[in-house]
Amino acid sequence: MGVSRDTFYRYQELVETEGLEGLINRERRVPNLKNRVDEHTEQAVIGYAVDFPAHGQHRTSNELRKRGVFISGSGVRSIWLRHKLENFKGRLSALEAKVANEGLVLSDAQIAALERKHEDDVACGEIETAHPGIKTPITAADLLTC
Repeated sequence: MGVSRDTFYRYQELVETEGLEGLINRERRVPNLKNRVDEHTEQAVIGYAVDFPAHGQHRTSNELRKRGVFISGSGVRSIWLRHKLENFKGRLSALEAKVANEGLVLSDAQIAALERKHEDDVACGEIETAHPGIKTPITAADLLTC
């Protein structure tokens, strides 16, 4: 049947103990909670990511060390991955959600980051036409605006 004897008996044992549901959607990896940082450090990293969304993982690590929270740049990245803050867009989304929920006043760094995102969102090289799909010639002036 194309299945090794070891695999067959492992599957058979799963079906006998857990039924067919034992074979479906089994998580292979169990999280190792021993390797995680404490809750205080994790909350400090998340709070800093929202306060300064434009800072990268190593700068975040260095700034948190100044505050007495010791974590490496890769540790910051792992926390960001767990909370979907791994990129600039994710951190800005978290900032926008926090502002919407709590009605906070934004700092200068947060306003600058949101303005930077707005500039990145402006489409470069696209023009609005009355009839989409009609190709219009692009002039040198259009290219200079990008």
